[in-house]
Amino acid sequence: MKLSQFKFHLPDELIAEHPTRDRDDCRLMVVDRRTGEISHHIFKEVIDFFDDGDVMVFNNTKVFPALLYGNKEKTGARIEVFLLRELNADNKLWDVLVEPARKIRIGNKLYFGEDESMVAEVIDNTTSRGRTLRFLYDGPHDEFKAALYALGMTPLPPYITREPEPRDAEDYQCIFAEKEGAVVAPAAGLHFSRGLLTRLEIKGIKRAYVTVHSGLGAFREIDVEDLTKHRMDSEQMTADQTLVDTVNAAKDAEKRVCAVGTSVLRAISTADSMGGHMKTYDGWTNKFIFPPYDFDVCTSLITNFHMPYSTMLMMVAAFGGYETVMKAYKTAVEEGYRFGCYGDAMLIK
Repeated sequence: MKLSQFKFHLPDELIAEHPTRDRDDCRLMVVDRRTGEISHHIFKEVIDFFDDGDVMVFNNTKVFPALLYGNKEKTGARIEVFLLRELNADNKLWDVLVEPARKIRIGNKLYFGEDESMVAEVIDNTTSRGRTLRFLYDGPHDEFKAALYALGMTPLPPYITREPEPRDAEDYQCIFAEKEGAVVAPAAGLHFSRGLLTRLEIKGIKRAYVTVHSGLGAFREIDVEDLTKHRMDSEQMTADQTLVDTVNAAKDAEKRVCAVGTSVLRAISTADSMGGHMKTYDGWTNKFIFPPYDFDVCTSLITNFHMPYSTMLMMVAAFGGYETVMKAYKTAVEEGYRFGCYGDAMLIK
């Protein structure tokens, strides 16, 4: 398929800048991928489409406050620093993106905080925007991490135009988040409230967890028309034995297995095995999924409404069928559904 096939008109006013007041009060579009039938609901009604013994798989990654602003030594220029991952805990080395990158060279020092007590030195160039920083901090690692994160803000996606607000620290985090490492929240999981999770448990719907530390690659623009030439950024993931046993038992019992989010769908597809089963996996995945693609494990998908040309939209189209999904997106625009991580949701069954 071609990149241009994933273009659609998305009015700016349909990109959600804030979430609904209650997590499970957003709208839910339900799409039957066999018939193409579309129906409209409230998200908390998602429970009506699953039965005792079915499994929902969530991404339990935890977003950390990765967005910082520092001042360059001597000039005092304001520099945006986006923490990507810690490279070495002992030496306090971090892989980061900086903006504007042209102002930052090896050897420069950056100062953070009102008192500029947190200092970092640029020791390497990794990409046109990327740098390796060594933080100059005397003290235990846990104390350093706490001080660094206290300076950071929630890393909202680039299509949200406002500045991060204090509420985002809670809103842009799933309530079951546990394993720190992501800079992008698994948006489909944001809709699950504690009350809804309890109701799912009472109904006998099982929960299982995969860990995918989602990075900025999801938002990187595709610059090739031929999708086979695009290369995804790698993301760290873990599918443990508990997850594998839960999913495989459901498959053997002919129960539904629902991926909650495209990160989960991608992870399960990375760890799939013979006969529609999963195997354990601990490593990195750069799997790029677009139509056509056969999904052996997952029978349904909960996802948000994604941006034009995005790799997430391509994955959803691969699962639901290109024509069916693009028709659903056209309906979503016409019906005023909200797009993006803070927007509404879709269930493809």
